[in-house]
Amino acid sequence: MVLANARYWPLQAYMLAFKGVTALLPMRWPKLISAPNALASLPAQLQSDGVSRVLLVTDATIVQLGFANDWLVSCQQQGIAVDVFADVCPDPTVSVIEAGTRAAQQHSAQAIVAIGGGSVIDAAKLIGACALNPVAVTKLVGLFKVRRGMLPLYAVPTTAGTGSEATIAAVVTEPLRARKLACIDLRLMPKVAVLDPQLSLNLPPAITAATGMDALTHAIEAYVSRNALARSDEKALQAARLIHTWLPKAYACDAHEQARVQMAHAAFLAGQAFTQAGVGYIHAIAHSLGARYHIPHGLANAIVMPHVLRFSMPACTTRMAQLARVMGLEQYAEGSSDTALAQALIERIDYLNQKFSIPSCVQQLELADIPAIVTAARNEARFTYAVPRYMSQVEGEALLKGMLPPQ
Repeated sequence: MVLANARYWPLQAYMLAFKGVTALLPMRWPKLISAPNALASLPAQLQSDGVSRVLLVTDATIVQLGFANDWLVSCQQQGIAVDVFADVCPDPTVSVIEAGTRAAQQHSAQAIVAIGGGSVIDAAKLIGACALNPVAVTKLVGLFKVRRGMLPLYAVPTTAGTGSEATIAAVVTEPLRARKLACIDLRLMPKVAVLDPQLSLNLPPAITAATGMDALTHAIEAYVSRNALARSDEKALQAARLIHTWLPKAYACDAHEQARVQMAHAAFLAGQAFTQAGVGYIHAIAHSLGARYHIPHGLANAIVMPHVLRFSMPACTTRMAQLARVMGLEQYAEGSSDTALAQALIERIDYLNQKFSIPSCVQQLELADIPAIVTAARNEARFTYAVPRYMSQVEGEALLKGMLPPQ
């Protein structure tokens, strides 16, 4: 990977040093419970861990669908007191985290169980952290600010996308300032991850597609990152292959249990990969778009992904080509060169987006908003993401203009 502009050399040196530090971090992965109806085994796990008071963090939809009903009954039978906090919204805000923290403290919760998508699990992490760290959640933003850890978290994802059940990151939204803030700390890793394909059966196709493309973004950005390691590469490549194979099947048939099993595993692997290697401009831009226009995170990632990959390709052609090979895309390439394969990867993502009815533009995007969106994205990425190719303000604005809706 070669930088085109010498002004980025200090930043590259910083990220190289950061890579050396992150490679030495003692990563503690969650205990993995993965099986059909795995949620039913969670009360016994809680009891084995000596937990008798739990805060369930979830959202109104999960409550309405009754996903946790049997689990709640089982907890009651085993003497585990559960209080329910179901006020999590998409892109959880500071006020949601504050309300959840009060609920955890009032219930004297010893642990948190999160049942839901990435927003629920992120909220649960920050609630658990704020319960033990008497500071505003905004004080936890950045790297390694969670001094006192968090309440033990048992993460139960109901979508295969964010991989939050296997990461040390959580995102909170400040609506008034139209921005998303990332908290990254080893102490935000869940204690247990429960992958139960029964919970994602009958998921609407649009959600299946958006969350699945979110997982693919994690795998790809981790693999092309300057901070990529051999151990993150292995997980990223495996996740990309699984997603390319199984996401179309999960999208086509919402009751395809094997596809749900494989997608849950892929999302977990992709989460592990980007926990070690990081993400990049796709996420930074998607966060900025999501905070401003309330676009679901997975959908924003899917829209942004091909645009950023076209920009990044000159700096990571070989790695993009290897992704294409692992995903079996040689048949779609116009030749066997790395350039042809890297281009085939981008075209395949365009094809999948079209197949999944994901637009190629951001309908809400306004020309006047583009400078602020790019500034926020570049600020987020600057000292956090080891992107393959650094983006100037002018380059970022040109890229965003390519996502404007047709006039």
